Amino acid sequence: MGYLGLGVFPTLLEAAGLVSYGVTTQFNGLPDSSSRWIIVPILFILMIGGSFIKSIISASVAKETTEATRARGYSIFYMMVNVGAFTGKTIIDPLRNVIGEQAYIYINYFSGAMTVIALLAVILLYKSTHTAGEGKSLREIGQGFMRIVTNWRLLVLILIVTGFWMVQQQLYATMPKYVIRLAGETAKPGWIANVNPFVVVCCVSFITRLMAKRSAITSMNVGMFLIPVSALLMACGNILGNDIISGMSNITLMMVAGIVVQALAECFISPRYLEYFSLQAPKGEEGMYLGFSHLHSFLSSIFGFGLAGILLTKYCPDPALFETRAAWEAASANAHYIWYYFAAIGLIAAVALLLFAKITESIDKKTKSSR
Repeated sequence: MGYLGLGVFPTLLEAAGLVSYGVTTQFNGLPDSSSRWIIVPILFILMIGGSFIKSIISASVAKETTEATRARGYSIFYMMVNVGAFTGKTIIDPLRNVIGEQAYIYINYFSGAMTVIALLAVILLYKSTHTAGEGKSLREIGQGFMRIVTNWRLLVLILIVTGFWMVQQQLYATMPKYVIRLAGETAKPGWIANVNPFVVVCCVSFITRLMAKRSAITSMNVGMFLIPVSALLMACGNILGNDIISGMSNITLMMVAGIVVQALAECFISPRYLEYFSLQAPKGEEGMYLGFSHLHSFLSSIFGFGLAGILLTKYCPDPALFETRAAWEAASANAHYIWYYFAAIGLIAAVALLLFAKITESIDKKTKSSR
């Protein structure tokens, strides 16, 4: 329903004479029209749908696996998520090249069709015999929620992992404008962003197996220390001299290198993070716990996108705001400083997770010895 709404909404605006579409989009009063706010309830529907899907699928993986196979289950789940991410990005750029900015309308119909296919697949193919937690009263749900929000370990872990996701969010918040402004309008941020899901699909299963004998926190620690490295690699594109590879700007090259490392970090962190949360959940409350685990998405989006806007304005502003190219180049000479901020955030989060592991391990040992 949400994606169908996103597809239909632009057509309604065009019929009202507020906008016209083609290779480029022309606005005819839309910025001043109250009709633009109709998109809010459409986005609300998408938000509600995503809230159901993320928590329920994560919980289903927990229910359908054992403690021994859970990490492997989440690696498969995460691989499938990134197959979807890769497919969507692969379709949009060629479509935009053929029909221009109207592609942004039609991609919503593609998304809507894929969700309908997924729904039919669930109805026809997925049958679960695990019914723990079904039929709970609102009071029982409320009590379960209170157990989560008073669990200091889970709250602290969410805050720490938010640091990682703030850096990862820059794939969409900072990277597109950064690359286009520094490497030129011919840069393809969609293809660059696709490096992330491609690497995750190829590597997440192998990395999860590699770390199978290590604890979830240990695996996450490895990924957390990779994140500041990825941000520093992205910064290098603006400070290197001549292009290393002919026909590819250093901005693009180092962005790809940084995203590869970022994707590897994701492989170490994300499946094991979900595994850790699922193991904290009492039987039948997996959905609530796994839903709560995605709180980092909200926090990292709010802070990550907000910070991206501030840093882009300060270090890599819009060229259209300057009268001459020389004036813009002077204003964006230190554009790579943006990535130093995110490297610092990633490093702080990595050190925090290391301390979290040491403190919780010490507490657990004392608890065991006192029994």
